[in-house]
Amino acid sequence: MTGATIVSTVGRTNIGTKELLEATVSVAASQKAPGVTINYGDLLEGKISELVEELKQAGTVTYPLRWVAVKLLEKDADVIGKVMRFENTEAVIEKAKAIREEIKDQVDLDVIFQEYRHRFAVEVYNTCLTQAPTQLETRSDRYDKILTHRILGLPIFMVVMWLLFNFVNTVGAIPQGWIEDGFTALQAWVVTVIPEGQLQSLISDGIIAGVGAVLSFVPLILLLFLGISFLEDTGYMARAAFVIDRVMRACGLHGKSFIPLLLGFGCSVPSVMGARILDNYKDRMVTILITPFMSCSARLPVYTLFAAAFFPPEWAGTVVFAVYALGIVFGIVFAKIFRKYLFAGEAEPFVMELPPYHLPTLKATLTHMFERGIMYLKKAGTFILAASILVWFITTYPMDVEYSKDYDALHDQVAQTYEMKDAETLAHFGIATDEQKDQVNEIVDNMKSTVADATTQAEDAGEAAPEIEVEDDSEAPELFNDIKEQNEQLFPVAWAMYKNSANLDDENQKIDEEKNSEKLEQSYAAMFGKAINPVLKPLGFDWKIGVSLVAGLAAKEVVVSTLGTIYAVGGDTDHPQALTDYLQNDPHFTPLIALTLMLFILIYPPCIAALAVIKRETGSWKWMLFMFCYENAFAWIACFIFYNIGLALGF
Repeated sequence: MTGATIVSTVGRTNIGTKELLEATVSVAASQKAPGVTINYGDLLEGKISELVEELKQAGTVTYPLRWVAVKLLEKDADVIGKVMRFENTEAVIEKAKAIREEIKDQVDLDVIFQEYRHRFAVEVYNTCLTQAPTQLETRSDRYDKILTHRILGLPIFMVVMWLLFNFVNTVGAIPQGWIEDGFTALQAWVVTVIPEGQLQSLISDGIIAGVGAVLSFVPLILLLFLGISFLEDTGYMARAAFVIDRVMRACGLHGKSFIPLLLGFGCSVPSVMGARILDNYKDRMVTILITPFMSCSARLPVYTLFAAAFFPPEWAGTVVFAVYALGIVFGIVFAKIFRKYLFAGEAEPFVMELPPYHLPTLKATLTHMFERGIMYLKKAGTFILAASILVWFITTYPMDVEYSKDYDALHDQVAQTYEMKDAETLAHFGIATDEQKDQVNEIVDNMKSTVADATTQAEDAGEAAPEIEVEDDSEAPELFNDIKEQNEQLFPVAWAMYKNSANLDDENQKIDEEKNSEKLEQSYAAMFGKAINPVLKPLGFDWKIGVSLVAGLAAKEVVVSTLGTIYAVGGDTDHPQALTDYLQNDPHFTPLIALTLMLFILIYPPCIAALAVIKRETGSWKWMLFMFCYENAFAWIACFIFYNIGLALGF
């Protein structure tokens, strides 16, 4: 009936792929296209003929005239644009408009052509295929009664996405913790094998702290795309597009916009490019301008970092989901605004076929997941590595800073103080011989090893590390009971000496942190951060956040690596910590500031690569600069309001 070559395939199991390629090559070599003419009914056929005659009179259009006539009556924006490039086609365009206006009350031009094509396809199907009797209502139909329900469909979609983000944060936190511990241990090892100096700082504070902070989120990235790939391959995401279409149409968005917007949860670059599927220029522009509100995978590490640092584990997933959902709300609101004031016009209909539900293949799901994971790793090993080294440089230099204190003298003073305390302790307990002192020191070493082993076991189990109180009047914890039983006579001396040693370490760590912090405050990064701080201070942000936000314009993951490097350079090299620990110990950071920062990162402009693609896809610097300006302005205003409301409420 159509003259087309038919090949039986099953895409998800790769059946018929080879035959399809061979048939494609064969048809291309024949250079013969099947001629299929669909009858659109007496009314439309008459109008198509009128428009074909008009095209013949113009005499300049080189495309098949009947095809052009049909597309003009369908109001295909792409074809209209191409026809207008030919000479003498003004009358053709006006004729098409007049015909649409003439018959708009007789037929629904938004769907009538699709209906005839579908009717023709069904006719071909019924003629060429003998099908065994089946139930009138399929399993997919029964599922769709619930999942695409006019009222329940949208809440179900929101619950599905909430479950996905909770799954990602709950399950992903376990391997994430392992990776963080691994990089922390690697930092500690580097400090022991590389002499103190710039090379040690570059590797430990710059590369390991920066790149390691980003790589710790690989499990969450993999799990997120595992979930999205599973939902896509089951056929549910097509239903989600259908459900959300009602909301999107109310805001003037085309239902097809769901597809590029969904891509935006992976990366803004393919999302912007995906807007090409929209034939209407206005739909395409609105979709591009709201795409950055869909949080890309590069933002996920930032959200999960602050959610894990400042909220209980059972709430972290909900916080991340709320940020993603808020982005969708912002996108819808701005789509309505843009459609009304910048790109007013008639919205085009969205017609789609819902595929049957099926169980995804493990191979396809894992392939999609690992493709995204490999892209993330490549980014960490190239772009983020370079950014981490750059951030390390601007946070480490200049080297010749003037300190307000003589920190070496402070270290010597503390050392002398605790030498005297040790001598007083030994004298108090009557420890005089070298043999007795060696025995006491051996017991103290055993106590330190016991604490280290208990800390490692707690971290492996995802529990809090044991805290040993070392005040002057504090009692020995139960952790040391075995050591106490084996050394009853000398244990009181060893416990007192252990407390002296722990307090000495704490004093030295405080001095080092104060010194590093003072040096950091005089770095190039601090100079730049303090220069822009007046703009960000009303939002509760300090200069460290300002530097990370500017760096984040290169790639959103760089926000994490920048903070990791800044805190590592400003911290004690001998006692490296995970970034979440640094944030929790920073008195400036609070849950309110963390939420405000997450809100800012949600709204402010996408990475440079996405901005470049926006310029290319819109064909204008104007729209790229417009997006950059309006998103920065909205981010500042929204965060200013949010932060000050939070302060007023006592948070």
